[in-house]
Amino acid sequence: MSDLILVRHGQATPFEADTDRLSVLGERQARAVGEALAAQGVRPTHVLHGALVRQRRTAELAAEGRDWPTPTLDPRLSEFDGDGLVGTLAPLLARQDAEFAALVGAFREHRDSPERNRHFQRLLEALAAAWQAGRVTHPEVEGWADFRARVRDALGDVLRLPSGTVAVIFTSGGVIGLAVALALDAPDASALRLNWRVKNGSLTRLTFGGGRLSLDTFNEEGHMPPDLRSWR
Repeated sequence: MSDLILVRHGQATPFEADTDRLSVLGERQARAVGEALAAQGVRPTHVLHGALVRQRRTAELAAEGRDWPTPTLDPRLSEFDGDGLVGTLAPLLARQDAEFAALVGAFREHRDSPERNRHFQRLLEALAAAWQAGRVTHPEVEGWADFRARVRDALGDVLRLPSGTVAVIFTSGGVIGLAVALALDAPDASALRLNWRVKNGSLTRLTFGGGRLSLDTFNEEGHMPPDLRSWR
């Protein structure tokens, strides 16, 4: 049997011009992940990350000063195109869906208030559900089917690694939610619902062997000191 640990990247900067970088808190979370895995005696045989800066940087900081394999890029482990959803698909959906347009308006109204995250989450959940169902598309934004296929392919390659593998993957909530849904043979809609719960720097552990992927734990955050915990 082999082990797979999925790590969500540290906190990024979703409301800034450059959304794909770690915040100061995110860097501290990344280091805390490395410290926790080392304290638990985890000795990775493979360390992988997606193409996003926040994923790569989390892997680098977690591995810093440790006898781990050099983190390896696998673009298939990148998150779905959140910027494309918000920047390209949201205006399209707002023009055809009055309820969604109202969510956009509410977010804009509260963009600079303490309620910003709550209104953004409502908008994002509705938008992602429409994207997953194929109700809003654009040639320049990856569709759900393509996202699902590439993540499944990447996981398939991991499952073919030899027995005794300890693979640590630094990725994002959408990939983690989909991996768990696939392991549980759950409907696609479950992948998005799981995604919304994945916290920064959390650990999701699975066991694999003989082509089978089994879930052990989901969204662990006990290794993260309370002052380092965040959701977005």
